[in-house]
Amino acid sequence: MTVTVETLEKLERKITLTLPVDVIQSEVNTRLKRLARTVKMDGFRPGKVPMNVLTQRYGYSVHYEVMNDKVGEAFANAANEANLRVAGQPRITEKEVASDGEVAFDAIFEVYPEVTIADLSTVEVERVTAEVSDAAIDKTLDILRKQRRTFAQRSMDAAAQDGDRVTVDFEGKVDGELFDGGRAEGFQFLVGEGQMLKEFEDAVRGMKSGESKTFPLAFPEDYQGKDVAGKTADFLVTLNKVEAAHMPEVNDAFAKSLGIADASVDGLRSDVRKNLEREVKFRVQARNKRAVMEALVSKAELDLPNASVQAELARMVESARADLKQRGIKDADKAPIPEDMFRPQAEQRVRLGLVVAELVRKESLQATPDQIKSHVEELASSYERPAEVVRWYFGDNARMAEVQAVVLENNVTDFILSKAKVTEKNVSFDELMGQQS
Repeated sequence: MTVTVETLEKLERKITLTLPVDVIQSEVNTRLKRLARTVKMDGFRPGKVPMNVLTQRYGYSVHYEVMNDKVGEAFANAANEANLRVAGQPRITEKEVASDGEVAFDAIFEVYPEVTIADLSTVEVERVTAEVSDAAIDKTLDILRKQRRTFAQRSMDAAAQDGDRVTVDFEGKVDGELFDGGRAEGFQFLVGEGQMLKEFEDAVRGMKSGESKTFPLAFPEDYQGKDVAGKTADFLVTLNKVEAAHMPEVNDAFAKSLGIADASVDGLRSDVRKNLEREVKFRVQARNKRAVMEALVSKAELDLPNASVQAELARMVESARADLKQRGIKDADKAPIPEDMFRPQAEQRVRLGLVVAELVRKESLQATPDQIKSHVEELASSYERPAEVVRWYFGDNARMAEVQAVVLENNVTDFILSKAKVTEKNVSFDELMGQQS
């Protein structure tokens, strides 16, 4: 058949579809006869409902179904005939004029854009590298020691200092009124580790068991407790107990307690190094991937299909609602969430997806089975039973789709880095891990 495609605006197109009325009616009759074999109606035995009664009860709904199916089929055939890549669902309206035993419909829809990617040799990308130093291993071992520290009560005249665990009673008031969450008894926290606001820690630091103190505390404007955010409270705190922390030594016994196969200090450090190197690799890949994708999008020209943007907006709003629900927000499914707050991010996601898809198609950068298998095995290697984790990944199509997407993005990243103007930059372990102080 000959398909006439009318361009309305940028990516918007229109096709007029025609369907023979007799074909539609024939399919309606066929479905009604099929329905007659099984439908149950009061006063009739199964399979004995008269056709006129059946048509009166179900004719409209069956006709509606047939029209949807036939129009959808006609649109798919027309789009395929015209070699169109349709974005989203078409808006289909019936035309008023029907002739020659046919009914006509207008289908208005968007197509995916032509994506133009500039010469990749003109792309400038900063590629970071990082190494796992002995200092990074020492810092990780300190974290492991802190996780297994024990506490012993200090003498009554010992002053609380950083690293100590203190037990306090406190009461806070704003304008003389106790506020929600402003009172506690037997409350414990670690001094100097940011578990409390700085003013609170500063007040307790240096106190001795049995002492009490009053002090003002200014809550930040963005404090999670909205009733006191941006306000100043007067606190009374009483220190009940001070406990000193005792961290285990890094020795063979410590290594054994962590389940290290080679229960020695050298074995422990080797195991920590291996885990840190794996984490560094993934973080370096992620950081370089972001830089590459930003550079790639900046060198591409395309129009965005509104249907794709709206679909991404819907996904983001739904994700936001799910997050609110998980936090225990009441009526999260009805909370007003304006789409416009997500629009820039949604447009960027759609833009990136289209550009990456074009580059993958053009350069054949699809993820191979061997690459996918290798990536899954690498992910599983950090677990105690890697084989079970591998089976867990391969046993779920959604998880495997996520792995495939990551491998594909890695392929795109490596390809662009092989073509672009690359500037190397070595970053510290702390900077990469976000532990700068």
